[in-house]
Formats: sequence, structure tokens, C-alpha cells
Amino acid sequence: MTKFAERLFELREENKVTMEVLAEYLKVNKSTISKWERKKSTPNIDYAYQIALYFNVSCDFLLGLEDN
Repeated sequence: MTKFAERLFELREENKVTMEVLAEYLKVNKSTISKWERKKSTPNIDYAYQIALYFNVSCDFLLGLEDN
């Protein structure tokens, strides 16, 4: 899930979304977002899907299966 961590961080930075804002949207703790970005844990499929919807990208992009 290395690519996921990188993509999540990049999407947040590009869209100027703080960990707090994303955590509130997903109804998780800020520390959860931090752990995902630091590769300490990975989200379940439901969270990955919600993140993809939030940033208007495909799950394949978020998971590093495609670059577009």
C-alpha cells in the first residue's frame, strides 16, 4: 500500500485539505489519516472508496493501479 500512502498525501496537499477536514468527512480520528500516510496502517475498502469519491479520483488511481 505504499502507493496509497503517497497518493493520499499528494491529493490532500494538491487540494489543500487538512488531515482534520478529511478525518471529519470520514468520521475517523486525525491520527488514523496520519497512520495511513505514514504507512503504519491501511484503510479498509469502504474508506478507500470514500476517499476516492471525496477527491474525485478512481480507486485504481488511489491504489496506484493507474496513473490518470
